[in-house]
Amino acid sequence: MDNPAPRTIVITGASDGIGAAAARALADAGHRVVVVGRSPEKTARVAGEVGADHFVADFARLADARRLARQLDEAYPRIDVLANNAGGILGVRTKTEDGFEPTLQVNHLAPFLLTSLLLDKLLASRATVIQTSSAGARLFGHLDLDDLDHDHDFTPHLAYGTAKLENILFTTELHRRFHDQGLSAVSFHPGGVATNFAAESTSFMRPVYRSRIGKLVLATPERGARQLVRFAQTPAGEDWESGAYYERGRVARRVHPQARDADLARRLWDRSAELVGVPAR
Repeated sequence: MDNPAPRTIVITGASDGIGAAAARALADAGHRVVVVGRSPEKTARVAGEVGADHFVADFARLADARRLARQLDEAYPRIDVLANNAGGILGVRTKTEDGFEPTLQVNHLAPFLLTSLLLDKLLASRATVIQTSSAGARLFGHLDLDDLDHDHDFTPHLAYGTAKLENILFTTELHRRFHDQGLSAVSFHPGGVATNFAAESTSFMRPVYRSRIGKLVLATPERGARQLVRFAQTPAGEDWESGAYYERGRVARRVHPQARDADLARRLWDRSAELVGVPAR
């Protein structure tokens, strides 16, 4: 593949794991990478490695997402790619200072808010928005718009699977609303990757990811980042389809039944906009 024209690429959750691996690969390819992470030390270290700008934001605070949007809007005349990669499976049920279950907020509401606040710039840039989702959407997810926090049936896996399902539906609706204005959107499952995934959770997957066996059978962060790198470098229509959800490099054939519900995608968008206080557009 010919070297693509350099792009300004913002990656959240880029202080570790596949986000950091993608940042390295895209910087090596000559793009202007912007590293966003929760840990000041880790974020600065990755940014220093690749010669990138960096910003610190904790998506457990919506104020951080709002501040990040202002900083990015002021710093860059265009944003070609926004990779909403921050997220993960979290711990016991609690509420953030904003009043939401943390898995919902970190994986869906904060990225939705960030994307919404940057939408005018993304449209002007004819940008691509990438969501790091998961096959966990199919395995564990169930979306109830009347109980997004899972107050009545919470488990870490249900909350995580539902949040990843919300990533897919957000992608579908972002494409429907704005693709004819030049915006593209895609979501993907990176596979089982040897990262700090589940490190802060009570999930049964936590010891797997931390074990020697897990590190042997799981993919490297570099391999897990390949799809993100692919979507970030090539326009929709050339090598991938806008609005789609990908697994193993292809449009997924098996998805959660709710992932195909266009009306649910629309209603989730409207409900999310109401919860974070932005216009539904």
